[in-house]
Amino acid sequence: MRVGVLALQGAVREHVLALDALGVETRIVKTEASLDGLDGLVLPGGESTAMTLLAEGGLLDALRCLSHAGFPMFGTCAGMILLADQVEGRAGPIVGGIDISVARNASGRQVHSFETQLDVREIGSEVPAVFIRAPYITRVGPKVDVLARCDDVAVMARQGKILVASFHPELTGDARVHRYFVNMMDGHSGKGA
Repeated sequence: MRVGVLALQGAVREHVLALDALGVETRIVKTEASLDGLDGLVLPGGESTAMTLLAEGGLLDALRCLSHAGFPMFGTCAGMILLADQVEGRAGPIVGGIDISVARNASGRQVHSFETQLDVREIGSEVPAVFIRAPYITRVGPKVDVLARCDDVAVMARQGKILVASFHPELTGDARVHRYFVNMMDGHSGKGA
């Protein structure tokens, strides 16, 4: 199994290390050609506007095609913004693929960053989560499963083989969320992962 990590900006190294710890082969993705031969793709946190500008053209088009074809993707923080079908204050999706609306920076400014533990359906309890200027999910479509909430706000969701999280599991040292994604790619539910 080979998973790409979109390396335009953000916590790329941390996602690679988390996947490596699970024995998953990883590849840095910066171009359309580097998507070839992948089984899944992680879209890390960072700054969604900068990531969009850096991906303009062929790479962004390829990401859109993959997400709408049901290719396994996991977006964290800004990656969730990229994969959302609706971003508040924006006319259309950036990449799209999951029927959610998100509010950017909904958890507040950088100084309001926090860590907590979440109960995540299909993964377990006390899953550590780091929120940094996190977007929140404000609407979910009928085919979307909400997997976790923080203060009654949806912060993790899945539709088919698209997984998104408001938080940064790659910064915690707990591999359960990444393992869930890998199992999801492989067709497993992730229960007990």
